Amino acid sequence: MKTMTNCMSHYDIRAIYIERTALASESAPPAPAPQIRQLVMTSEKSASLAELNARSREIFRAIVDAYMQSGEPVGSRTLSRRLTQQLSPATIRNVMSDLQEFGLLHAAHNSAGRVPTDAGLRLFVDGLLQIGEIGAEERVEIEGHLSGSGLSLNQALEQASSTLAGLSSHVGLVMAPKTAATINHMEFIALGDGRALGVMVDDRGQVENRIIQLPPGLPATALAQASNYLRTRLAGRTLENARSNIQVELAEHRAQLDQLTQSVVESGLAVWTDGANDQGALIVKGQAHLLNNVAAVADLDRIRDLFDALEAKETMLRLMDAAEAGDGVRIFIGAENALFNHAGWSIVLAPYAGPGAKVLGAIGVVGPTRLNYARIIPMVDYTARVIGRMLNKNAEIDP
Repeated sequence: MKTMTNCMSHYDIRAIYIERTALASESAPPAPAPQIRQLVMTSEKSASLAELNARSREIFRAIVDAYMQSGEPVGSRTLSRRLTQQLSPATIRNVMSDLQEFGLLHAAHNSAGRVPTDAGLRLFVDGLLQIGEIGAEERVEIEGHLSGSGLSLNQALEQASSTLAGLSSHVGLVMAPKTAATINHMEFIALGDGRALGVMVDDRGQVENRIIQLPPGLPATALAQASNYLRTRLAGRTLENARSNIQVELAEHRAQLDQLTQSVVESGLAVWTDGANDQGALIVKGQAHLLNNVAAVADLDRIRDLFDALEAKETMLRLMDAAEAGDGVRIFIGAENALFNHAGWSIVLAPYAGPGAKVLGAIGVVGPTRLNYARIIPMVDYTARVIGRMLNKNAEIDP
């Protein structure tokens, strides 16, 4: 296990990054423990780790650990049973009071216990959290769900979001590529039984396969003719930009295609256009997990606000901005979370990259601020790397 430490004179770190190395082989060897790089910004309202003595650190760590496990305020008697040092409840209360003055704890309503503030959780994540390797079972499950043959990128991202939601018991989200890619190659391949496989390769190396139904009586040369026609008009252009021109040309009978071949072209455009509607989408899975521990109407209101934020187009843009801001996992906690601008939620977010290390999207987990960060951080990191490996493998396909 690796402990993160710092010696900052002030505290208020807005993001941490987990630097990753590419997977070296297809056999997916055990992932290395994440390496942590920190960006430091200052604030006069909260303490730094260096300002806490050993006793305060131990008590603070115990409070956060207990809160993350139960979600309940933590009192001095509970702490006295968890600490390695033999301290009286009065001594513990005095330290808790100091931590509260530092802005790391606050007193819960109608309770003598304390809960960590967002700043306290940030200090814990950046300075005291122990992060190890992803578990072997989790690694196998992620690999298994994303290695299915014939999966398109969007299908793989749907699987990734569902897998993270299931493994974390929180919300999994994936930001699909936001920009339309230009087409490098396309063709139709006969499958028999009145079907053909449409293969389209974009400039990012992403391969999209679609099955289309062929009209009865289609001559053997029609698929090649349709392929050549679309290749000529799509090469170096986005599907959306070229589609309207092709449709006008077909409608005005300027394509010099017979009716059956034209129907193949129209079917191919339709099936690829339908699939392209998901590009730039925010894929969210596992929303029901947030309803498992609803304790009050206020919790339902917060969940409703989060759902509204996840459906907003602005959220999609913020996710991509956050993903592109640096290489590695980023953590946003509570009120500092500029992605949703709502207190009470945290997000662990990692970019995934395609050929040339170009960031294409982001993947992450959203949940309450008492997330199990030590488990979720390497999980999100590993999933992002598996997606990146899949994209780079697709890029090796020779069209």
